[in-house]
Amino acid sequence: MKAWQVAELGEPEKVLRLVDVDTPEPGPTQLLVRVRGAAANFPDVLMCRGEYQVKPPLPFTPGVELCGEVVATGSEVSGIKQGDRVIGASVIPSGAFAEYALMEAATAFPAPEALDDAQAGSFYIGYQTGWFGLHRRARLQAGETLLVHAAAGGVGSAAVQLGKAAGARVIGVVGGPAKAEVARELGADVVVDRTTEEFVDVVKRETDGKGADVVYDPVGGETYRRSTKCIAFEGRIVIVGFAGGEIQSAALNHALVKNYAILGLHWGLYTGKDPDAVRACHDDLTALAAAGKVAPLVSERVSLEDVASGVQRLADGTTVGRLAVVPGT
Repeated sequence: MKAWQVAELGEPEKVLRLVDVDTPEPGPTQLLVRVRGAAANFPDVLMCRGEYQVKPPLPFTPGVELCGEVVATGSEVSGIKQGDRVIGASVIPSGAFAEYALMEAATAFPAPEALDDAQAGSFYIGYQTGWFGLHRRARLQAGETLLVHAAAGGVGSAAVQLGKAAGARVIGVVGGPAKAEVARELGADVVVDRTTEEFVDVVKRETDGKGADVVYDPVGGETYRRSTKCIAFEGRIVIVGFAGGEIQSAALNHALVKNYAILGLHWGLYTGKDPDAVRACHDDLTALAAAGKVAPLVSERVSLEDVASGVQRLADGTTVGRLAVVPGT
């Protein structure tokens, strides 16, 4: 089969190579799936660079999220059969940027019928992360103001839709007019182009000085520090990641004086510590998709042959909406 492999670490376009490899065999608890749709995520970029917390041995195939058709199951797998369309995480080193990939049966879920392959392949990580961040960690309530950074990105775009579905007023921060259009299409009530506006001023103006009740921050660094200037009394800042490249330190005296909470979110821990909650979340998300309230905005669909350039555009911050790999297109 054809698969993209990383044999040395560096920028995606320089280190990804399309090669012919043996089709992997599923272990006892695993599935072998034909990849029908795979999302490009920032962890894929970090893996190529060797900067992700998971550092697979070289060579490996990235692609952490997919929609696939089951073609074989391990000896201990039950309840999933050949031909089922499933979504979930891949088992690195046999990732989703290939014709076939491996998945763990325990974290494979029925693909929502309301979503096509590209959308379904982009539905697992971002929307699960958003759901746990907004509902389990921040306890977002209807009528509250939600500030979402990187609102046109993978996890940010999901948070915009989930915030709207929860009845919040959503302010989305993006970089550039094209991404601003994406945030509006996703349903953000107010869109801030950080290249021309200061989001702190906009948030204060839009909330009559109160500030945002919840901040959803996958960027970190200076974005986090400025968010503390527009967080409401008893507000909650959800730390999702550090796509901006800087892991900031928190001034805890400021959190004390302003009476806000700083909440860390490592969604992947829930798959091991509370798998029932992950499955319940999937059921809720599937219902929201069926109702037309959430759906990944896939702005670009690329063939398997175009993976390296697509992941590099994600690394460079020039992608708009979600980028999905659809083999055979």
